[in-house]
Amino acid sequence: MSALSKPLPHITGRPVPGVEKEVLAGLRAAFASKLKDAQTVRERLVEIAIDRADLIDVCTYLKNTLGFEHLSCITAVDWKDHFESIYHIENYYNGCMVQVNAQIPYDDPKIASLTGLPEDFKFHPLRKEFAQEVDRQYISRRKLRGGK
Repeated sequence: MSALSKPLPHITGRPVPGVEKEVLAGLRAAFASKLKDAQTVRERLVEIAIDRADLIDVCTYLKNTLGFEHLSCITAVDWKDHFESIYHIENYYNGCMVQVNAQIPYDDPKIASLTGLPEDFKFHPLRKEFAQEVDRQYISRRKLRGGK
C-alpha cells in the first residue's frame, strides 16, 4: 500500500468540556512566575499576559506540549503607556483557544517573531503615528459596474 492510498487521520474537532481548566493549569505549572495574568475568559478560551521575553517559550510550550497547532490571529494594541501584541492560538482537536497578550514597553517597541520576519523590517503600521494613505483611490461597486 502506498503512502498516498493510506487513509488520513480524522480529527473531529469536538469541544472537550473543561479543557480550558486543564490548559490553564498546565500554563500555570510551567510558567507560574512568568504569567502576569492568567484566567479563563469563557468556555474554551484562556487568556494570559506575559512579558515579551517569554513569548517564544510560551508559544513553543503551547505547540509542543499542549498540542496547539494553529496561530489564527496576530494583532497589536497601542496603549498610552505600552504596546501589546496579541496572539490567538488554537487547538482544533479539543476546541480550545489561548489568547497570549505580550506586553512591550513603549520606549523599546520590539518583540521576537514567531514566524521569522526579516530583522530589517522598519514599518510599524499599527502604531498611532504611522502615516496612513489619504490619497488612496477606492473603487466602489458602482464604478466597477460602469457607473460613477
